[in-house]
Amino acid sequence: MWLELQIFGFRALWSPYYFLFIVGLAILYYLITGPYRHKFGGDARPTVKQQSLFYLSLVLLYIVKGSPIDLLSHITLTAHMIQMAIYLLVVPIFMLKGIPEWLWKKAVYTPVIKPIFKFLTKPLISLLLFNVLFSFYHMPVVFNFAKESQIMHTSTSLILFISAFIVWFPLLSPIKELDKLHPLMKMAYIIGNSVLITPACVLIIFAPEPLFAAYTQDGSWLQALALCVPGDVLQGLTPALSGPEMFTSMDTVEDQQLGGIIMKIMQEITYGIVLAIIFFKWFSKGSQTIDPLPTTAE
Repeated sequence: MWLELQIFGFRALWSPYYFLFIVGLAILYYLITGPYRHKFGGDARPTVKQQSLFYLSLVLLYIVKGSPIDLLSHITLTAHMIQMAIYLLVVPIFMLKGIPEWLWKKAVYTPVIKPIFKFLTKPLISLLLFNVLFSFYHMPVVFNFAKESQIMHTSTSLILFISAFIVWFPLLSPIKELDKLHPLMKMAYIIGNSVLITPACVLIIFAPEPLFAAYTQDGSWLQALALCVPGDVLQGLTPALSGPEMFTSMDTVEDQQLGGIIMKIMQEITYGIVLAIIFFKWFSKGSQTIDPLPTTAE
């Protein structure tokens, strides 16, 4: 497959402009949390762990949005679901943990954002918001519409990304006074997330026919490719491009089924890890509060 992808050229495979955008975010983070932190109300620099998590999140963001994975996500649904799992389930966690508390307060405690933020991060609201948006996005009519133009594709991707931060905030709030959810409720929240995302995955896994025009041989596939392949390159390649089957041995339905399965598995793994961390922290904290048995005098 890798050799076949080479026909799209360096810009389509490695997105140099997106790479510069990621580098810009890294520099901005370094300046705001480092030399210029006092201008933003910051006191202490982020810990080594926080810095590592944030920079790792940027690396993952480039891998799924700037590397060949992004190109593949316009060719196979399997690659798209791998991209979505990392983009929506992993990157936001690392960013939440990587950005210091004082910077989060500076961002979300502004007069306009604060009431909206408090409403959207209510557990039930955030739970429904993310899962409804995710399921709505993967409805064929919406998904195909999002692949029709760069503006629509970027807008829907950004909205989902913001909703992913919102859904993780009640669980992993970096602002201590907003971390009010009891560990048992957090675990129920994770289970609720797992249940609510299942219908979208099941629809994709068990559909007997291709759902998404963007992964078939008609004009929609070429239109989706245009989102990440420069126009002049794609125009020159169009006569030689027969369809997605040029780059994968799976037919469209098999690719669709594998994509749904991978999304569900990666979601379960991510939620399972977070649930385990919450449980063991709660268990460890609870065991420390148990009074020790009195010692008997000999």
